[in-house]
Amino acid sequence: MDATHENAAHAVSNTILIVDDEDINREILANLFEEEFQTEEAENGVVALQKVLTRPQEYCAILLDVVMDEMDGLQMLEHLRKADIIAHVPVFLITAETSSAVTEQAYQLGVMDVIRKPIVPFVVKRRVESVIELFQARRRLSYVVEDQRSELIRRAEQIIELNRGMIESLSTAIEFRDGESGGHVRRIHDITKLMLLRTELGDGLTARQIDDIALAAIMHDVGKIAIPDAILGKPGRLTPEEFEVMKTHTVQGERMLSRIPQLRATGVYEYACDIARHHHERWDGGGYPDGLKGDEISIWAQIVSLADVYDALTNKRVYKAAFSREESLRMIKDGECGVFNPLVLECFLRIEPDVNDLYEAMQAEGIEA
Repeated sequence: MDATHENAAHAVSNTILIVDDEDINREILANLFEEEFQTEEAENGVVALQKVLTRPQEYCAILLDVVMDEMDGLQMLEHLRKADIIAHVPVFLITAETSSAVTEQAYQLGVMDVIRKPIVPFVVKRRVESVIELFQARRRLSYVVEDQRSELIRRAEQIIELNRGMIESLSTAIEFRDGESGGHVRRIHDITKLMLLRTELGDGLTARQIDDIALAAIMHDVGKIAIPDAILGKPGRLTPEEFEVMKTHTVQGERMLSRIPQLRATGVYEYACDIARHHHERWDGGGYPDGLKGDEISIWAQIVSLADVYDALTNKRVYKAAFSREESLRMIKDGECGVFNPLVLECFLRIEPDVNDLYEAMQAEGIEA
């Protein structure tokens, strides 16, 4: 928002609406406030209500007679209260009624003050102006607070985006080192989010938690930065000794993430550490590094594990060619890539057509495997 529009949005109204069915009464009140305020007039409650409901922000106060044809002052007050206008625009009831019932009802409806006729000009002027000053000061303060809040939100969003960018950059750099293009981490993020949003696996999680888990999934292989190039980029099968070194990327990843103080302050931290350490655990206990079994493995680590296997199978790697979509699914279902939670596998197979659409869209964008 530019300065002109911002000032317009924050402008404090300076118009008093005078509502009375007597011309002379409206003229007296208009003359009383004409030096400091603009004034508008309405001859009854129906006309006045239409003005206020159409442009509530334009009035700094309403001076309202009680006895009028078509709609009296108390009836108009009821409509203003229901429209929640009284909380923002002070209303002064001007009446010749001496009944305490009228005064009581007016205050119950939210009127700011009741002024008796015949009016005493300097008293009316003082009472009305004091309240207007109070409401205007409160409104200006609310604008200041809202501006500060908006600025804090804007800066927080910038920090979040910066953190996200750093996380994605680090993870992508590791994928490049691993001989991949960087599309892998984006696909793992998107598959994880799809699984949590479109299946029962995300039940009980808030939208913020799902976003945090998907972002944490990007860092699942961050520990590979500690693996020697000769092992990480080896085009053939690893020896048993080399595989033992490769397996340490899970523990190294958790250790590395735990040493980033800025990450600790975010909702991503716990998910990221868990996923980095446990995304190679298997449902039957045959995974690593801790040999966790069944529900000992968090649902997000299980999701990332399956997404990682699917993506590795369907895309080319330094040590293998890409398998077809059909062959990849067969290998996963037949347990050739380890045992997965039947529910997680069922949910994945349900949304796999969406995942395939995602892959095709990324290929159309020119994003490599």
